[in-house]
Amino acid sequence: MENKPPVPAGNGKGNGKAPFFERFATKVVNATGNPWAFIIAFAVILVWAITGPLFGFSDTWQLVINTGTTIVTFLMVFIIQKSQNKDSKSIQLKLNELIAATKTASNRLIDVESMSEEELNTLHSFYTKLASEMKKNLDLKRSHSIEEAMENTESKLKGRR
Repeated sequence: MENKPPVPAGNGKGNGKAPFFERFATKVVNATGNPWAFIIAFAVILVWAITGPLFGFSDTWQLVINTGTTIVTFLMVFIIQKSQNKDSKSIQLKLNELIAATKTASNRLIDVESMSEEELNTLHSFYTKLASEMKKNLDLKRSHSIEEAMENTESKLKGRR
């Protein structure tokens, strides 16, 4: 009997019931990652710079851009952090699934992100030594073949039957 984690019902794309901040953060990150967001921001800065002589480069004129950019930056830090947290957790879960599903992988690496810095350094040293040894015995210019990939896929499918 396989011991698999519970999977939410649906297509794996979420059910649209995400909390407000999560939905809002996703929309903001998508909008601000768009080239048009840069163009708009650049246009705002350009208009501000052009209006400098009109306002005599006054303290108020400078304060407008300083305040605006500070507020936007402050708020974006939280939006971006929320997005990064979700992405990081998703990647960790995918890696945990790959480790758990691979017979030869060490299950000690599942949830490795919760280890201490010292434990991570110990693991890093081990894998650095392992990689060094592998480089001695491996031709890095030779890649796995498509045939090998197909054989791996076929053996996985046979195991499911």
